Amino acid sequence: MTANPNDTKRILVVEDERTLAMGIRDALVHAGFEAEAVYDGDAGLERASSGDFDLVVLDLMLPGRNGLELLKALRKHDHKIRVVMLTALSEEGHVLQCFEAGADDYMSKPFSPRELVARIQAQFRRATTEPSTVPMQLDLPDGVAVDLARLEVHRGEEVIMLTPREGDILEYLIKHNEKVVTREDLLRDVWQYRNPNVATRTVDIHIVGLRRKIEPDPANPTLIQTVRGKGYRWYD
Repeated sequence: MTANPNDTKRILVVEDERTLAMGIRDALVHAGFEAEAVYDGDAGLERASSGDFDLVVLDLMLPGRNGLELLKALRKHDHKIRVVMLTALSEEGHVLQCFEAGADDYMSKPFSPRELVARIQAQFRRATTEPSTVPMQLDLPDGVAVDLARLEVHRGEEVIMLTPREGDILEYLIKHNEKVVTREDLLRDVWQYRNPNVATRTVDIHIVGLRRKIEPDPANPTLIQTVRGKGYRWYD
C-alpha cells in the first residue's frame, strides 16, 4: 500500500451547487485527501466546528448563513483551521472582507478542480517540507510576545490569535530578514502560486491584518516595514 503524500488531511467542502461540491470532493479524494461535502452554511458551521477537519473549502454565497458569516463564526471557535474561499468573479469586492475575517486563500469561479487541489496541497506543503529555522517564541518591542507554534500574540493580558496564513507570512519575513521580500516572493513561496505575477491585493490585506495584531502602532509600522515600490522588510 502506497503512503499517502497528503498525510490523510481531512477537507470539508461547503458549497451549495451540489454538482460542483461533489466534483471538488471527488478531486480531493483522488489526490489522497479525505473529503466531505455539505451544502449550506449552517451544516458547514456544525461540521467545521467539530474539530475533525484540517481545511475548509468555503463558498461565499450560501443559503442561510453565508460564507462570510460562517468564516467569522468559525474563527471565533478555531483559528488554526485553514480556509480557502470560493467566489464568483462579480464578488471579488467581498474577497477583502473574507481576508479580514481570516481566510487564507481564495479562488474565483469558474476554476479548474486541479488548480484548487494544487492550492490546497500548497496550504500544507511548507509545514511538512520546510523545517522552520525561526524561533517559535518571539519577544517584540513594547512587551509584545509571539508564540508561532500556538499562533498566539500576547500583548499584556490580551491574547490575539493569528491565522495559519498570518503565521506563515510572519515566519517567512523573519527568516528572510536580510533582504526586502517582494509581493511576488510571498505569492510564490508562501501561497505557492504557480504564477506569482498576478494582480491581487491578497498580500497587502494579509500584511495589514498582521500589523494590526503585532505592531505597537499599526498606523506607523516598525516591525513589518514597507520598502516603497519593492515590498516588505522585517525589522532587524
